[in-house]
Amino acid sequence: MKRIVSALLALAVLAALVAVTTTSKHAVPAVYAESGCGVANLHGPYAFSQEGYAPLVEGGNFLPFFNVGVLAFGGTTGNLSVSFTGVSHGVVSTETDTGTYTVNPDCTGSMSFTTGPGAGATFNIVIIGGGAEIFAINTAAGFTSRIDAKKMRSE
Repeated sequence: MKRIVSALLALAVLAALVAVTTTSKHAVPAVYAESGCGVANLHGPYAFSQEGYAPLVEGGNFLPFFNVGVLAFGGTTGNLSVSFTGVSHGVVSTETDTGTYTVNPDCTGSMSFTTGPGAGATFNIVIIGGGAEIFAINTAAGFTSRIDAKKMRSE
């Protein structure tokens, strides 16, 4: 008899836990990508930092590099420019490049640099907060890097 009561009590506790778990207001909500983005979500200047790894010579060991600068997006034009200072392999340099970008309705997209020393570099991007911030990761062969860019206040 004691075993039956214990089994019934355990079953009741288990049923109560299942009921509470499936109806709890503290459950983790589903996460969805933002929607409704387009090239106009990116307009004006963004301060950015980039860190990554690139070989000193083709086929060589990958060494770290760091860049900081300004990405400027053209809004509805889909054009962009970048100006930055970088440190690579112990050498400080400045660079200016131009290119294009695309934005998908789910706030993902891409950037491609077409002129300047960075010509050929491509990145996949994610737009955060309707354009307040951008995360990017390099997709071109030859180096590995990531970018975090934040919208600069326009006065």
